[in-house]
Amino acid sequence: MQREVTIRDVADAAKVSPSTVSNLLNGRDGRMRKRTRQRVERAIDELGYRPSRVARQLRTGRAQLVGLVVPSVANPFWGGFARVLEAEALSHGLQVLLCNSERDPDRERSYVDELWASGVRAVVLATSLPSLDHLQAVMSKGLSLVAFDRERQPRDPEGLHSISVDNFEGGRIATQHLIDLGHERIGFLSGAIATVSRKRRLAGYRQALESAGLAFDPRLVWADETAGFGDVVSAQLGHDGMAALLAGKQPPTAVVTINDMYAMGACSALRDAGTPAPEVSVVGFDDLVLAPLFNPPLTTVRQPLEEMARFAMDVIRGVATEPPPQTILAPTLIVRGSTTRRET
Repeated sequence: MQREVTIRDVADAAKVSPSTVSNLLNGRDGRMRKRTRQRVERAIDELGYRPSRVARQLRTGRAQLVGLVVPSVANPFWGGFARVLEAEALSHGLQVLLCNSERDPDRERSYVDELWASGVRAVVLATSLPSLDHLQAVMSKGLSLVAFDRERQPRDPEGLHSISVDNFEGGRIATQHLIDLGHERIGFLSGAIATVSRKRRLAGYRQALESAGLAFDPRLVWADETAGFGDVVSAQLGHDGMAALLAGKQPPTAVVTINDMYAMGACSALRDAGTPAPEVSVVGFDDLVLAPLFNPPLTTVRQPLEEMARFAMDVIRGVATEPPPQTILAPTLIVRGSTTRRET
């Protein structure tokens, strides 16, 4: 097996001290002569030297890698968040390692443990699971954890920073929009309602109904707990759920969906039934890049991803020296062609 190249090997080849090589690698080369710098850079290239990220982090006190654990990039929302977080990280000289957990606590723990063992000391975790007990052990070692898409819970460990859109308000404004259009039988479409964010969106839906004097009807809520979260097959679940609601004795005239992929699946089921949106109005959640291009263009609740990514990186970089335990950002209703006034 070939021996790993060290800083001393580079120093010997360039005929300089190891500290000179270290100064160049860590950006402390302001007073270094040009010829010296060129010799060191040539030796690094010829020997194929790659500095240890773990050792570099120990020297500088800064994480060069950031872990990002998302449910699944099969949902374009998570791919979109990964893109904006990576762009923000790269602007500060950091790189992102992406993992897909499918909201499985064991898989989350396995990925986070492996990231820690590889020298990663900061992780953005997009989970929304009610409990983070499975990550207590690695957090106690000093892991900086930012929970994304999850409002803080009473049993959360100290040092956890949470960032989320106001999911309650998102569910409320989506439902209120349909009420304002004259709809009274409004459905709610989701997979398993077992995450913090989904429970909050459902609560917002119920609050809007109550404020308008409309009775909550559980028959208008499709949330198949056996279907799982649906991050991989969310469009199909949206189709199945919408078809089930349409088959009821008093089907809804409008529906609030848990995310845009469910909304697109719901629109597909409506086309199959001969009542395409907006004959039955549909509201999504997230405002995917596909939402304005969909047919019909999707009315949805937008999450401020760029702002959320900036906050997460500020916490990780230590810019927010005393960040609040959670930051809740306001959602925005984006009205397009998938909703319309109810015909009377």
